[in-house]
Amino acid sequence: MVSREHKKAAAAALHEKLQLLRSITNSRAMNKTSIIIDASKYIEDLKQKVEVLNQDIAIAQNSSYQDPRPMVTVENLEKGFQINVISEKNCPGLLVTILEAFEELGLNVVEARVSCTGNFHLEAVGENEEENVDAHTVKQIVSQAIDNWSESSED
Repeated sequence: MVSREHKKAAAAALHEKLQLLRSITNSRAMNKTSIIIDASKYIEDLKQKVEVLNQDIAIAQNSSYQDPRPMVTVENLEKGFQINVISEKNCPGLLVTILEAFEELGLNVVEARVSCTGNFHLEAVGENEEENVDAHTVKQIVSQAIDNWSESSED
């Protein structure tokens, strides 16, 4: 009797953990094997993103010329984009400029975190109203807005 109850409890715990894994990885799979395969793919994607970011950091740190402009990265999401803007210095007025660029692109900011203490760091999730907007276009428009801000702040 105890072993049956123990097996049922273990099966329930495994099911709960698989459902948690399914939700974290945005998997639509229903069976155990497919959930695990989706999770494996998700982990590989994360590893690739970490490698790219580490390469970008290494290049930035090893560069003898430090670009004073903020670094912009844009990733595709299911219904929009994850936009990161990072600068080593404080950038008065930059947030407004970036939000205006989002508006120009038709992006609705769904979630955002901003730090302006000593440096500038923006993490934003924007959903796009326009179907023809891709991550490259978002990066171009945001980078152009930053260039325009940089030129106007030097005056």
